[in-house]
Amino acid sequence: MSNLETRTHLLAGLPPAPPEEALLPQIQQQVAASRRKLVVIDDDPTGVQTVYDVRLLLDWDAAALREAFADHAPLFFLLTNSRSQPEERAVAMNQQIAELLREVAGDRGFAVASRSDSTLRGHYPAEVDALSEALGPVDGHLIVPAFLDGGRVTINNTHYVATPNATADRLMPADQTPFAKDHAFGYSTAFLPAWVEERSGGRWRDADVAMLDLGLIRAGGPDAVAERLQHASGGQPIIVNAASYGDLAVVALGVLWAEAAGKRFIYRTAADF
Repeated sequence: MSNLETRTHLLAGLPPAPPEEALLPQIQQQVAASRRKLVVIDDDPTGVQTVYDVRLLLDWDAAALREAFADHAPLFFLLTNSRSQPEERAVAMNQQIAELLREVAGDRGFAVASRSDSTLRGHYPAEVDALSEALGPVDGHLIVPAFLDGGRVTINNTHYVATPNATADRLMPADQTPFAKDHAFGYSTAFLPAWVEERSGGRWRDADVAMLDLGLIRAGGPDAVAERLQHASGGQPIIVNAASYGDLAVVALGVLWAEAAGKRFIYRTAADF
């Protein structure tokens, strides 16, 4: 059991988790002020099971996307199921979607979330690369695998899975779980900067990866997150640590503020963000 940590130990000494409910009104106001759609490109059906009362497209063309953009809701989902497809097919689907989005959106702004797995499986970085190539340069892509109801948290840039259940205090690094042995998407480390280096074949070294750590998130709040994101450039990966919904809310607001100041990001996330 030496490969187990505990939440209590890992979070000791940090400020308490921020209250999500105190930040939600500001997030909603910023989303409304931006007048942007959030387009969630979902690689597996489990993602859309975490939301309700949103438009979900199982197939898409220009007409369907125009209707989705005209809807009053701030977001919509496209279910590609690309995690079950070969990488070449997944890349082609993401490129096609991105090109259609650019065509349909016109002058209307939008953000893209590439929704994937909370245990680090999926076509990364291929899908992010495909979206960036088709949508135009971005300053960075946020990697946010936390899925709190499933017991998946990111602390000290390492991704953990709670065991034996989602509310347990004991945490196992994701590379020590059966998920890491997946025949298509296996990996050898849960330390996310090294995971990025491994998955990208060394295109990004672990030292190239930026991080939003829990000390910054909890002590500095959205202002500190937005300021840190101002330094992102060249599409670099940005690890988001999160152990509570309040942590995610702080990051969401900070991202929105950074984007309002001119930065541009893609989100590679699990369902919660």
